[in-house]
Amino acid sequence: MRASDTRSSDPIRYGAYICLNVPAASQAAMASADVPALAKRLGLCNEYSSAAGDPPQSIAYLRRVSVVSGQIADAGLLGAEAIVHVAATAPDPVTEFRAGLTRLLGQAVTPRVLAGVVRPFSYTGQAMFNFSYAERVLQQPAAVMPNAFLVPVSKTAGWWQKDWMERHTYFLPRYDDAGTMRNQGHALAAERGIACLLRRTYKSIAEPAADGDFDFVSYFECADADVPVFHEVCGALRDITRNPEWAFVREGPTWHGRRTATWAGLFS
Repeated sequence: MRASDTRSSDPIRYGAYICLNVPAASQAAMASADVPALAKRLGLCNEYSSAAGDPPQSIAYLRRVSVVSGQIADAGLLGAEAIVHVAATAPDPVTEFRAGLTRLLGQAVTPRVLAGVVRPFSYTGQAMFNFSYAERVLQQPAAVMPNAFLVPVSKTAGWWQKDWMERHTYFLPRYDDAGTMRNQGHALAAERGIACLLRRTYKSIAEPAADGDFDFVSYFECADADVPVFHEVCGALRDITRNPEWAFVREGPTWHGRRTATWAGLFS
């Protein structure tokens, strides 16, 4: 007799970042759109005042501070002055919010949507979980952590041609036969961010993602004092002498925003 104990990789959370570039002439009308009523009807809790973690069903309003282009062009994200994030433990609230928002926006705005799912950990065993996530930063009110960063990335074809065991090795340090560390790998290169960056990553529903989509949409929040740490971590991950994985990564734009309390506040 053999066990039948395969662990599920089914999604446990669904989310979307809805990127908006609203013409100046339309902003007053957009500010009056009844998005709060739509969110309330769907049971979405505003992340602006969240403490100790993501609400089960949530919405967030982000207003652009700056954006830097990446290796993958994405005009919708690059031009977005505002982003609405919506998430839930089932797909329906996200789908219904997207459809409802599209109706409210009308023809004046065509959103760019970066969507994905959270799945159970693939490569993370107990020791790595304790290192990377046991004392992870949970979502805090915007007054504490006002900065929001969105960084979508895709992996190259060469990455997806590797089997999962080889891919796994890129997240760990590599050592030579004498025990000398040759590079840090993803986990150690990003270590500085564990103590101060909220981290959230949505994966594409299909891997690799379909054309026009990203494999991963990563999101971070932090206090003003920790913005330099975010950039330091990004620099460490991009350094292939420290993190060889990044030779297989292509980034979209890096979008920096501030968490905003209301829909109307996106256009004030």
